[in-house]
Amino acid sequence: MPLTLVGGGARSGKSRYALELARKHGTRLMFLATAEAFDEEMAARIARHRAERGTEFTTIEEPLEIAAAISRIAGADAIVIDCLTLWLSNMMLTFGRSVETEVEKLIAAARGAPAAVIAVTNETGCGIVPESTLGRDFRDHSGLLNQRIASVADEVYWMVFGQPLRVK
Repeated sequence: MPLTLVGGGARSGKSRYALELARKHGTRLMFLATAEAFDEEMAARIARHRAERGTEFTTIEEPLEIAAAISRIAGADAIVIDCLTLWLSNMMLTFGRSVETEVEKLIAAARGAPAAVIAVTNETGCGIVPESTLGRDFRDHSGLLNQRIASVADEVYWMVFGQPLRVK
């Protein structure tokens, strides 16, 4: 089944477009959410995303073990992962995880999924150089994550002003 990567900046329409792509694959739709609501503002963002996708998506909330979650999904037409950069952040703040190993597990699970997989990611490398070591490490890891997923994806889209540009 195809693997699609949808990337772009903040509020560029990535999630909306990923949902549109998923709906084109069928009606048995899964949504793998990596965000956690640690404050009221994030809880409100999560609620808006839930409302956008409505009841047609079955949601699995998994901030870390997304490869395992993908492997457990059966009978779906499409799986949306939203988003890889939040997953990366979660991993980087969890002791003892190798980002590279986890990325390879994700790729293996996505490529082996019996459903189309559409992964959403943020572009973090177009801005200023982060002030902190952790910020620079995150920016670097996210750039490498996006490159690695894009290299194995069947399709890659870059969202600009709500418009998808096909890159691959």
